[in-house]
Amino acid sequence: MQILLILNDPPYSSERTYNGLRIALALAKSDPAVSVTVFLMADAVVAAKSGQKTPDGYYNVERMLKGVLAGKGQVLLCGTCMDARGLTDAEILSGARRSTMAELATLTASAEKVLVF
Repeated sequence: MQILLILNDPPYSSERTYNGLRIALALAKSDPAVSVTVFLMADAVVAAKSGQKTPDGYYNVERMLKGVLAGKGQVLLCGTCMDARGLTDAEILSGARRSTMAELATLTASAEKVLVF
């Protein structure tokens, strides 16, 4: 089963990105046949910035995205959104990659479930 999660909110100003990543991780662990793709748009692209340091005991979305990748999931970022925020390919975590609206359209059409946060 292919599941696509589209995240829009910044990583730390609300818990929407955090909760989207929580369900992405749970889905990835639920069944080896489940394929999870996380597409970061708008302010959510900042969630993939490498080198995040959060206080002890506080969630870290970079670590959560690494968990999605370790579970054989994909982490894709809207390239236009990256450019608008001055985020370069060199600044994003290893394994995540720049993407396009055309690729998002293809993923949306082929996904069996689409969740938007």
